[in-house]
Amino acid sequence: MTTREKAIAELVNFFKEENSVELLATSVSDEKKSSNKIFRKYKIKDIVFLAIITACTLVTGAIMPLLTSVPLFGIIQLGLGIQFSLFPVIGMMKVRKPFALVLQSIFISIFLVFMFPPMLLLIACAIVIEILVLLIFRGYKNDWACVFAGTLYMPMTIPLLYMYYNLFYTVSGNEKSAVSMFIGANNVGLIIGMTLAVMLVCFIGSVIGLIVAKELKKAGKLK
Repeated sequence: MTTREKAIAELVNFFKEENSVELLATSVSDEKKSSNKIFRKYKIKDIVFLAIITACTLVTGAIMPLLTSVPLFGIIQLGLGIQFSLFPVIGMMKVRKPFALVLQSIFISIFLVFMFPPMLLLIACAIVIEILVLLIFRGYKNDWACVFAGTLYMPMTIPLLYMYYNLFYTVSGNEKSAVSMFIGANNVGLIIGMTLAVMLVCFIGSVIGLIVAKELKKAGKLK
C-alpha cells in the first residue's frame, strides 16, 4: 500500500470513528430526553409485569372473604394493608410511568368486583393518588413517590367506602344507611383511629416493597 493509500484509509477510519461517536452521543441524548419525560409509552412487558404483580396482590389477599364477615368498619383495609401496598410499590418501582397504579387497580377490580362490589372504588382512589403524585413528585422517578402512593392507596378507600355505604339502604327496607351495619361506623374517633392504623400498616408495607424492589434490582431481577 502506497503512502497516499494509507493516508486515505486513515482519513476514512477517522471519519467513521467520528460518525460513530456522534451517533452514540445522539443515542444517549435521546435516551436521556425519553427518561426525563413524565408521560411515556407503555410497552407490552410493562403491562405484563403489572398483571403479574396484581396476581401476587390477589393471591396474598385471599383472606378477604374472611374479613368481609367481620362487621368492623375499616377491618378490610387493615387486613389487606400490607399486601395492597407492598406489591403495588414493587410494580411502580419497575414501571415508573403515570397510570401504573391505575392499571393495577383495574386488574384487581376485575377479579374482586364480583366478590365485593365496592372494590371498584380502588380505581377512583388510584386516579386521585396518581394526580397527587404528578403534582408533588412529577411522576415515579423518585423512590419515595412510590412509597407515598402505596401508603395512601388503601387508606383512601375508607372515606369513599363510608360515602358508598351511606348512599345505599339495608336489605330490610328500613330507611337506614348500610354503614349502620358496621361496628364503629358512626364513631368518629374509631374511624380516625382505624384510618391512622391502616396508614401505618400501609407505610410499613410500602417501605418493605421499596426494599424488596431495590434488592431485586441489585440481583438483576428487576431491570
